[in-house]
Amino acid sequence: MAKMIRVHKVGGPEALVYEDVELAPPGPNEVRIKQKAIGLNFIDVYHRTGLYPQPMPFTPGSEGAGDVVAIGSGVTDFKPGDRVAYGTAIGSYAEERNIAAANLVHLPAAISYETAAAMMLKGLTTQYLLRQTYVVKPGDTILFHAAAGGVGLIAGQWAKHLGATVIGTVGGPDKMQLAKDHGYDYVIDYKNEDFAARVKEITGGKLCPVVYDGVGKATFPASLDCLRPRGLFVSFGNASGPVDAFNIGLLAQKGSLYATRPTLFGYAGTRESLVAMAKDLFDVVASGAVKIPVHHSFALKDVAEAHKALESRKTTGATVLIP
Repeated sequence: MAKMIRVHKVGGPEALVYEDVELAPPGPNEVRIKQKAIGLNFIDVYHRTGLYPQPMPFTPGSEGAGDVVAIGSGVTDFKPGDRVAYGTAIGSYAEERNIAAANLVHLPAAISYETAAAMMLKGLTTQYLLRQTYVVKPGDTILFHAAAGGVGLIAGQWAKHLGATVIGTVGGPDKMQLAKDHGYDYVIDYKNEDFAARVKEITGGKLCPVVYDGVGKATFPASLDCLRPRGLFVSFGNASGPVDAFNIGLLAQKGSLYATRPTLFGYAGTRESLVAMAKDLFDVVASGAVKIPVHHSFALKDVAEAHKALESRKTTGATVLIP
């Protein structure tokens, strides 16, 4: 038996039930891991509420780190005792779990379990956003919404390391300094300022080649007004609610713009791409260029309180759950 969180019916934080579940031995090409730390992400809320439906019942969570304790047949890359991490496999809210070996990466000794659990989903997301969806180059001026969020705090540092001038937005004056401490050259409180007008002012009217938007409803369509002609609007989340359907002609009106809705799985869907992305992430973190801020920690059994804090925007940086 293993303790884990199960959702039997979608709903509020009370839908997260802490219970004993019989765990079968790892199957072919599977690994069992004893988890040391588990990441908390907004996508977990989307799963719990049914915005992104899952087959019932299910265990939420997509990232974690721990030690291999058993392997199934056909597993050659891992052995018991290996330190491992993952960021793309639902079912992490558990003391122990079985997971496809293809979803795991080896965790370097230089990176702690808590850091890994806090950064796999957010760090791999940042990797594809800055290094693949739009390749950030020295001299670029980019806009990143929710600069004080988990992805935002990694993105600010990484984009700065890549040589960009980084503009961030935050939802309240209390988060402005935090963003500035994590690589942002300019920080705008989008609740109290017209961020599109401010971006135009900061860039001297040149605007940005790319806008990264994980906020959604509250920042659209103003995000499009921050883009130069043929700029790229990257919608990768909806913390304030989904972007409403819009006439694609709007992209023409605002300067032959591009728009994309990427997902982590779309970039890390093969073993080769996952390993390469994780190496890029581990290298930049191990070098010290990007620090992973873990600001909050909850016991796994108290995950409902963690969800309440996340949804009320009371958290900054990363939150981890400890089994």
